[in-house]
Amino acid sequence: MSFSSEVKQELNKNSNLVNKEEVKNELIGYLISGNIEIEEKKHVKFSTESDYNINRFSKLLDNLKINHDIEIVGKNFVITLKKKDIQDLVEIKDNLIYLQEGYIEKLKDEYLRAIIRGVFMGSGSINDPNKKYHLEISFNAEENLNSVICILKMLDINTKKMVVENKKSLYIKEGEEISKFLALIGAAKAVMSFEEIRIQKEMRGKVNRIVNCETANLNKTINASIEQIAAIKKLKENGKFNKLSDNLKEIANLRLENPDMALSDLGKKLDKPLGKSGVNYRLKKIMEIADEE
Repeated sequence: MSFSSEVKQELNKNSNLVNKEEVKNELIGYLISGNIEIEEKKHVKFSTESDYNINRFSKLLDNLKINHDIEIVGKNFVITLKKKDIQDLVEIKDNLIYLQEGYIEKLKDEYLRAIIRGVFMGSGSINDPNKKYHLEISFNAEENLNSVICILKMLDINTKKMVVENKKSLYIKEGEEISKFLALIGAAKAVMSFEEIRIQKEMRGKVNRIVNCETANLNKTINASIEQIAAIKKLKENGKFNKLSDNLKEIANLRLENPDMALSDLGKKLDKPLGKSGVNYRLKKIMEIADEE
């Protein structure tokens, strides 16, 4: 089962159908989602491959005593309301105008959350967080898309908008925002699962950054060591090595004996120990002398 299906399964099991106003607002969310086709006074059709989507929508209709038929067409579950059963739903649909007339600012938070839960159940999806963070919801009209973006902003969730040809949707790509969204619509188990995956990914990311940093530092040390050893060997070959001061000879011999050793550790092996900067100064001096030859 996909992560998206797990979220919808959890939401489908949630009752929260006692408050009729909350039920109506969740139904409004379904009605403005991208999977609804409405021909006023003729029929309303909701199509989806998810039985959790269809079951939840059916529960909302039953709760409001709106008759409907459920059938399977190909891979899709389809709920249809015919003319004799549609009047109640049309009245609810007519209330959608309030979403553009300042109505949402007057709604209680639980009703706003119900709208968001409805649009997500109607046409939302979430990618497997192990792969990437991506939540998307499609809409049947751009004005409804704008209204939901406004609602989510009121509820402190940031989204992005995409309108391309016939596609109208909002999406979220930040892990923290998706986690907040799941909590908002009442998917508590999904939040825990999502956060566990997110923490693991962040820890893996930190470990990888540390390893990459250490690897880069090691490569830098090795490359510097190769250059230092080449300079020392050059001085030995041309007979100039013995002309070096005792301090430079001592560090040069230590470098030849310990080609992979860090500068700070080389400094500890000197008769009179030096810090990293002191060792680096001496080795640079040797390389300068070699370049003069």
